[in-house]
Parts: sequence; C-alpha cells; structure tokens
Amino acid sequence: MKNILLLVHEDAGQEARLQVALDVTRALDGHLECLAVMTWPLIVSDFYGTGYEAVVLAEVQEKAAQHRKRLEARLAVEDVPWTMGESFGTSLDALDQASDLADLIVISSSKDEKDKHRVPETLPLRSRRPLLAVPPSCDGLDTAGRALIAWDGSRPCCEAVRAAVPLLRCAKYVQLLEINQPDGALGMSDIARYLSRHGISAELVEKTTAGPVAESILGTAAQGHADYIVMGAYSMPRAAEAVFGGVTRTMLLDTTVPLFVAH
Repeated sequence: MKNILLLVHEDAGQEARLQVALDVTRALDGHLECLAVMTWPLIVSDFYGTGYEAVVLAEVQEKAAQHRKRLEARLAVEDVPWTMGESFGTSLDALDQASDLADLIVISSSKDEKDKHRVPETLPLRSRRPLLAVPPSCDGLDTAGRALIAWDGSRPCCEAVRAAVPLLRCAKYVQLLEINQPDGALGMSDIARYLSRHGISAELVEKTTAGPVAESILGTAAQGHADYIVMGAYSMPRAAEAVFGGVTRTMLLDTTVPLFVAH
C-alpha cells in the first residue's frame, strides 16, 4: 500500500482528511496523491446571457487555485512525497476516475447527508479500491495504536482485512470482533490465522446483540479506544442495504474514528 489518493477540496472535512492521509502515508513510507476537485456551480441565466457565468466561473477557479496554493505550501514542509492533480465535476466521479493506480482513497465521512462532498456510500463499489473515511472532527490517526476489525466472515470483509494488512502491521493491538455470527461464515479463527502469517496478533471477541450491529461495533470501538475500524462494505446485496439501512451506511455516517472499508 504505497499510493494514497486524497480528496482535496475546501470543506469542513479537509483538515481531518489531510492529517490522516499524512499519518498513513508517513507510516507506510508511501506517496500522497492529492486530487483537487473543482465543482462547477449551477448557473441560471436568461437566453441572451449577461456574462455573469464567466464571472462566477472565474471566481470559482480563483478560489480553488488559492486553496491549492495554501495546501501546496503546507505539503512542502511535510516529510512525505506528494503530487497535486486537478479534476472537474463531482467528487465521486473524479475519485473514481483517478483511482486506477490508488492503493487507498482517503475521503470524509459526514453526518450531513446533503453534503455534496460526502461520497463514501457508493465509492467502494465503483472504484473497487479500499477507502478510508475520516470524520471531520478527527485530528489524525495513530497508526501505531489500536485497530478494531468488525468481522462478519463475508468476502468484502476478507478483502478489507487483506487490504488493511500493511496498516495493521503498524498497530500495537488488533482486536477481531464478531457479532451475531451468521451460519456458514468464515470463522474468526481462520482470519486470525491468516493475520498471524503476516506477523499480526489479534484478540478474538464474540458478541451477540438484538439491537443494531453498527451501534454494537461503534460501542466496542469506543470502549476499547480503537484508533480506527476495518470492515467490509456492503456484505449483503445493495437492494437489501437500501431497504434495511445497512451496517455500512450507518457506520459511514456515525463513525467517530477513521473507517477502513473495502468491497
């Protein structure tokens, strides 16, 4: 895991995304690929036009350029290699198009479902890349801290754990949490054995709950002071996720620590 793709945009989650991306890139001796996304405003004008569109677009470009300039000045004094790219359109489309050579995509999670830059819900499916969703209140990621793996035995969860191995190797403590084990699912002992072959020792914890699974995961993370959570995205069909809400969607909205997901 070397190429870390970071969404760059002047919004409430930018500072948290940047700090976490720097921490991850530094820990993995990687390269930070910054993608500045410019979203064109919706402009309504009369048939003849007034030149107002050109003025508004010029202002958007100037504001974005100033933001990139400030960010580049900050990155110039950091101890990680980085590059800055630029794209136009929606954050989701821009990240999807730029993800071919990305090993990890860093974006924001958000309580605000109307936030046009909150893109995690469909990105794991479209990009087929691991995603690190960062709460706007986050001030960094202690990669040498404590990791919680929310294990459900599904293929997406296996993919998330495999992808997270370079990061999990940095952790001083890894906990495997299984809630309401489904019939026929790959057991925790199997994935624990897999992790051990990568030099990662994990504590196995089983829980049962009649309430929301996401609530139990977040409660366990808070109780254990987890620095980040690893889980699979969309273990059930998307149609079912849409009907029942889905653990993935709830976690992406409510997590208070960075959430590493893959599909």
